[in-house]
Order: sequence, then structure tokens, then C-alpha cells
Amino acid sequence: MPPQEKDTGAASLSSRDANDSPPHDLSKTDDTQPSALSKTWRYLCEDVRPSALAEVQLCLLTFCIGLQDAVSFPDFHCFASNQTGNTVFMVLAIVIPEANGDMFVTANIGTALGFFLAAAWLTGQLGHVVGARRRGWLILCNFVQTCLVFAAAALQYVHRSPATGRLALDGAQTPSTLWAIGLLATAAGSQVVQSRSLRMTEISTAMATAAWVDLMIDRDLFVLRNRPRNRRAGFLGSLVLGTLAGAFIFRRLGSPAALVVSAAGKVLVTVMFLFNGADKPKVECPGDSV
Repeated sequence: MPPQEKDTGAASLSSRDANDSPPHDLSKTDDTQPSALSKTWRYLCEDVRPSALAEVQLCLLTFCIGLQDAVSFPDFHCFASNQTGNTVFMVLAIVIPEANGDMFVTANIGTALGFFLAAAWLTGQLGHVVGARRRGWLILCNFVQTCLVFAAAALQYVHRSPATGRLALDGAQTPSTLWAIGLLATAAGSQVVQSRSLRMTEISTAMATAAWVDLMIDRDLFVLRNRPRNRRAGFLGSLVLGTLAGAFIFRRLGSPAALVVSAAGKVLVTVMFLFNGADKPKVECPGDSV
């Protein structure tokens, strides 16, 4: 066959193959591009890393706890978050039951301690399954805690004294009061567990005894750059300021207002968790598998 005829045959075959090939569907997008939903899910599944922003968030949560305890002790004769004091009071209630209603209210102490421990157990165990530092888990926990504090504020508002804006001490053992204590203690227990998951044990957001001791025995207490000392000092300062603010609001406006301010602070922290940096995934070197 002459060369010209061969070229013509090859051209016809190539044109036939081109005609037989299916047309490209322009409506289909590249499947390798992740959707907005998958990007959002991946973002919420990231592990939040310890950072300066996380320190600020924990100090804000500490401030909110100070507000709550400044209200709970005058109203209920127990603490929402300080379970050291509640444990001592519980032992005294067992040994000196006649002191019930005078130094403390046994039902209130038992409710606070029980709900705190139950919330700590539930949050901790679920955190092991879900991932304690997952962004979505942190946001969900803070959102639930915020709702609990708002609910406690609503109960306080409904059952407040018109004259003082706070609960009357003679009604401290009513079911609504026990519910308010349980709500606050549940929020506090979940918050303390959540703060530990961020790997900054210097800021527990509730218990001050260990922070005071660790601050005093710090070998580098007077060194200029000391991150653990700064965290402890920030935690203790936030707790003191929160308690002072809670006492002031409690005296001027009553319990519900102090709890609303505390819940508003938790709303802010919940939103802030959207902006925390994430841990980078570990990259294995080729020599690691040898």
C-alpha cells in the first residue's frame, strides 16, 4: 500500500476512535475535591493543641467558676465546683448530723458532690471514646455546660426573693434548689475534666489548693520566663477576680444576674474554640518502619 493511503487509513481510524469515545460531561465536578461538609467535619475532628489562646480560654472558664461559687455558697451552703469543701462538709454531716441546717445543708452537699462526680465520670469516659481534645467535642461540652448554667439562672430567677434577689435560706432544701445545685455542679464537673484534656494541668479552672502549693514551691518562681508559673498565677488571679465579681453582682443584683454573666462567659469560650490551632498530624519517616 502506498504511504499516502496508509496515512489516510490511520487518520480515519483515529477520527473513528475519537467519535466513539464518550463525550466529557461538564456537569460533573472533580470527585477529589472535598465538599464544604467534609471540610467542616474534618475541622471539627481536629485535636486542639495547647496554646496561649487555650490558656486564655481556661482562665475565662476559671472566672466563670468563681462567679458560680460566689453565688452557690451563700445561697446553698455548699460549693458548685470546690469538692474539697463539700467532702469535708459531707464527713461532718455524717459525724455531727445535728449541725445540718446550721453549718451546712446535707442534702445540698450530697447533691453537689454526686452530680459533680457523675458529670466528671461521664465527660471523661466519653472523651476517651470520642477524643478528649477534638474541637467538636470541646465545643459540644461547652455548649451543654452553658445551657446548664442558663437553666440554673432561670431557676434562681423564678424562685428568688423579691426583696433581696436571692434564695431565702429557709427554702434552701426545696426541689428547685436541689435542681439548681445539680445543674451547676454538673457543669462544673464537666468543665474540670475538659480543662485537663487540654494538657495544661496548671489551670484546673476550679481547685486552687494544688495551684497555690505548686506556685510556692516552684524552683524558678522568680525567673523571668516561666510558663507553668505564669499559668498558675493566671488561674489563681482569674479565680479571685471571678469570685469578687460574683460577690459584687450577687450583692447588687442577686444570684440570677451572676449566673447569667457566668453563662455568657462560657458562650464566649465556646465560640473561641472555633479559632484554636490544631495539632499537626505526625509524619512517619521512611526509616521508622525498618
